[in-house]
Amino acid sequence: MEWNFRTAENLVAALRAGEVTSAELIDEAIARIERDDKGINAVCVRDFDRARAAAHGADQARARGEDRPLLGLPVTVKESFNIAGLPTTWGMPPYRDFVPAEDAVQVSRLKAAGAVVLGKTNVPLGLQDVQSFNEIYGTTNNPWDHGRTSGGSSGGSAAALAAGFGALSIGSDIAGSLRTPAHFCGVYAHKPTLGLAAPRGMVLPHAPALPADLDLAVVGPMARTARDLTLLLDVMAGPDPLTLGVAHDLALPPARHERLRDFRVLVLDEHPLLATGAAVRAGVNRVADALVDGGARVERRSPLLPGLTEAAVLYTQLLFSSSVARFPVEAYEQLRTRAAGLSADDQSLDAARLRGMVFSHHDWIEANSRRELHRHGWRQFFAEFDAVVCPITPTPAFPHDHNPDPRARRIDIDGVEYPYFDQLVWAGLATMPGLPATAIPAGRSPEGLPVGVQLIGPMFEDRTPLQLAELLEQKIGGFQVPK
Repeated sequence: MEWNFRTAENLVAALRAGEVTSAELIDEAIARIERDDKGINAVCVRDFDRARAAAHGADQARARGEDRPLLGLPVTVKESFNIAGLPTTWGMPPYRDFVPAEDAVQVSRLKAAGAVVLGKTNVPLGLQDVQSFNEIYGTTNNPWDHGRTSGGSSGGSAAALAAGFGALSIGSDIAGSLRTPAHFCGVYAHKPTLGLAAPRGMVLPHAPALPADLDLAVVGPMARTARDLTLLLDVMAGPDPLTLGVAHDLALPPARHERLRDFRVLVLDEHPLLATGAAVRAGVNRVADALVDGGARVERRSPLLPGLTEAAVLYTQLLFSSSVARFPVEAYEQLRTRAAGLSADDQSLDAARLRGMVFSHHDWIEANSRRELHRHGWRQFFAEFDAVVCPITPTPAFPHDHNPDPRARRIDIDGVEYPYFDQLVWAGLATMPGLPATAIPAGRSPEGLPVGVQLIGPMFEDRTPLQLAELLEQKIGGFQVPK
């Protein structure tokens, strides 16, 4: 029997019923990777010997009567998470030989839940791209079209899921790095509320794995169904045991509604700073039509929505202020000179990126204060609405573009070119205030490429967009095996 594309929920049930063993699942997954990953290059670090041993141990544990949420399930892990005994490089050649001694918190939680790690999945250099390629491991191709990107920075994880290389994966997200690869590869991902899942051990090579609170960045689950996202989030969620976990227990509130007709949803398909491609707009509208057909209250505009332009500028400044924090002094001074030469009238996102790169502490505090106002605006918004449906990026997966200067790259939106990093504005809508967002498949483009949308929910009410994702999956369908 073919198990590779079964849901995690289904596989756990089959394992519990004795219909299959973990050893059989792992052997089948390994065989598929060895057969098909040559053309995709998703699983860049393989750990098959230890996976087979762990599967044997899982089968023995089950025979003893043990039962854990993911016991015996084959999974993959983004390369940037520390796994003891495997390299963590972030795609950076100077660190190709770095091997951490301890697992990241989330890897420990996977293993404690009984998951069997097949290996690690590919990333872009330093996790700083919307594509996944680097000098150490090469390029990860989209399973739907090998000439296109799988997305980034969790592109290897999304491609692995779409290709049937494991039932679940974990990744991270600061600029759509969970959601964009899910959208490009036709799978599901959930960006949790900021701070919900402990990130310790998802850290630059050689940097100490400290329990730091990250700004903007989160770690989260990826899967082939909405219910599987919830299964994995329940394993991942919770404070770091070294800090807040000393005193806090997690108790996520239930989803606001169980039926589609009870949801109140705002649908957005236009952004004031960036066009939305026809294929993505069609995906958004397909979801909107399903919501209306299901009896949900659907609106296309609301005065309660925080301003999209200011949100995009704030996000851009906060994101790029952190991206250059460790630049050499000489490079930073060059950026300051360039920023000083900007016209005060230049309010483009390119200008926002440059200004953000040279933020002073005073500038950052001011931007953070404006972010808090946006968060308060979102609290008022979610008193009247339950979710926002909107794009993740303006296009489906685009052809590989390895121009070494990302500033020279362009994103083609229905024949019109825009600066490459402008496509991040939709991802930033949830990231800047720290809101949860679930990426779901929403159809196919005319070229047959997957198209996804994101469902943004209220802070720390992650079960609400996840429940909406599950209801929409029942209504419009979900993951399809790449043709």
